[in-house]
Amino acid sequence: MSQTKREQVISHLRYLRLELREMHIGIREDGLFPEPSEMRGLMAQLEALLELVEGNTKIHSNSEVA
Repeated sequence: MSQTKREQVISHLRYLRLELREMHIGIREDGLFPEPSEMRGLMAQLEALLELVEGNTKIHSNSEVA
């Protein structure tokens, strides 16, 4: 994985981890569930991260076959 993509993945994972931790604390301490828009935002971030990782994996797999 190129250094830039690796840095992007690490950045996405840190952001998602922080957001999920905040949601978890809110649920445990206050019993409040996150807003649907917050959940949709996190799902979009996860999709973007998955596309970034899968896109790189597909390129890597094709180079191995050749």
